[in-house]
Order: sequence, then structure tokens, then C-alpha cells
Amino acid sequence: MRSHPRWQFPFAVLSLALALAACGGGGGGGGDGTSASPPASSSNLPAEPGAPALTGNAALDGFNWINFRRAQIGVAVLARNSKLELAAQGHADYQRINNTVTHVQTAGLPGFTGATLADRLANAGYVLVRPYAYGEIISATNSSSGFVLAEELVTAIYHRFVMFEPVFKEMGTGAALTSSGYSYFTCDMGANNGYGIGLGGGRAANYPVNGQTQVPTSFLSNNETPDPVPNLNEVGYPISMHADITATMTVQNFTVQPHGGAPLATRLLSHATDTETPPSAAAIVPLAALQSGTTYDVAFSGAVDGVPLSRSWSFTTR
Repeated sequence: MRSHPRWQFPFAVLSLALALAACGGGGGGGGDGTSASPPASSSNLPAEPGAPALTGNAALDGFNWINFRRAQIGVAVLARNSKLELAAQGHADYQRINNTVTHVQTAGLPGFTGATLADRLANAGYVLVRPYAYGEIISATNSSSGFVLAEELVTAIYHRFVMFEPVFKEMGTGAALTSSGYSYFTCDMGANNGYGIGLGGGRAANYPVNGQTQVPTSFLSNNETPDPVPNLNEVGYPISMHADITATMTVQNFTVQPHGGAPLATRLLSHATDTETPPSAAAIVPLAALQSGTTYDVAFSGAVDGVPLSRSWSFTTR
């Protein structure tokens, strides 16, 4: 399975779509449906201050977990939208029924609700009025925990770019579980008839956040589609910067190093170096797994819409 993000900017319109199939938890995902990690469960996620309580409803738990992470980095939490929810649930059901992970449905197959994301939104009654932005992210894993299903999408960097988009206003999630415990999770996000407040000019949010602990050490790059580090599989946990979609982020310097140590070798993801990365965001991916129980210092310098931005922060791994 290969699925690529779709970016459109005419008349300040943005659409995004990415898919992640995962088998296993921790810091990994699985575009090929395989992982050396054990099956994911809610116990794989360490307790964090302010985290929501698990309800056992995978779609609702995924919704709550995404909003928890958005609040953590300082972007707006999203309202629950019943039409986006209808589209997301229908697509999760389609994938379960047809045993596939995809953003494109085939007419005539059982569970069909619309060929493209735009079609599915329209069929659910979510009528797009300019200016608008919308996106879809998908995970599939052998866990019934909505927290795990959503956290897989935080770890996968291209999916994180969509999840943390500051100008989104609303969201709908859907989950479809098989009898064997395999789960399909779909999240549809939107800003319709105007963007949300966003971060504003010259500003950006970062993840992991300053002082965050229990950060995973690694990410299986081959498990995300598109693959952010095509020549490697196990790499370090991605570190990212996020501005509003209407902004342009430029990077002068972006480094990570263990406290008191030398900068690590990384792959820079910026629109100038990687066409899959939106112009408003950037990330670095360490080329080797991070060390457990270690504090890392991050430094970023660049600009957002020409406004200089410098930031230094630290996080600690599990």
C-alpha cells in the first residue's frame, strides 16, 4: 500500500491525506503491517499529567488523545463535528470490511461512501465554503486502544504535520475493530468557511514540548507512507516545528544533542529539502535511535514569514 499526502493551495485551500498502517506500539508504526514491537495496548503509553481518561470507545479516545496532544503544544483543541465524524466512521468501516488501508475507496465495494476524501465529506453533508482546509490521517494496528491508535499518528512525522495543523477548527474520528483485535482508525479534520485562530504571524509550536518526559526513543521509518527516511528503518524520534498553513517556515539551523554532548546526525525535513513536508513546518529525524532515560537539548533558528525565530528546549526519553 502506498498513499501520499495531497496538498492544494489555490485560493488558500489546503487538503492533506496520509495513511499509516501499524502493527505494534511504542515508537513505531507499520506501513507494511509488520513490526518487531509487541502488540500495542494502552499500557504502552506512560501516564502523563493532564491526559484524558480512557473510556474504551476507540473513536472517542482517539479524539480525546489528539486534543490532549494539541493542547500540549499550544494549538487550539478541536470541536467535535458530527459530519466529519460520519465521514471518518464510514471510511474506517470501509477499510475494515475490505481489509485495506487507503484514502481512496472503490465504487461497488461494500461500505463505499465516496471515492476521495472530498467526496466522503460532501456525502456526509460537510459542504466546503472558502476559505477552507481539510485533512485525513489513518492508522491501523493490532490494538483496540484509541489512545494507541492516535499516538501512532503523533509518532509518524508526516501524519503529525496534519494532526498539529494550528488553523483546524473541528474534527471527527471513527474506529472499526475486527474480531481478532485489529483496528482501523480514521481522523478527518477541517476548517470551513474560515480558518481557526491559529498561532498568528511569526509564531510556531514545537513537539516534543519543553520539559516533556517519557518521549519514545525510536521510530520505524519504513512503516510510514511516504517514508520520511527512505534509506533507514529504525531511526530516532522525530522533532518538529509547526506554523499556520498560510505561513512559510525557513530553517537556518535545527539540531538535537544529548545534554552536554555533540549534535546528532539527523535528516532535515523542510519544504526546501523534502516536497512531502508542508511549507509551514519542519522537522529533524535523528538517524539512529535515541538513548533511554536521557535528556536531549534542541535548538532551532529560522524564520516564519520572514520573522526571525530562535528557540531552545529540552525533553527526556523513556
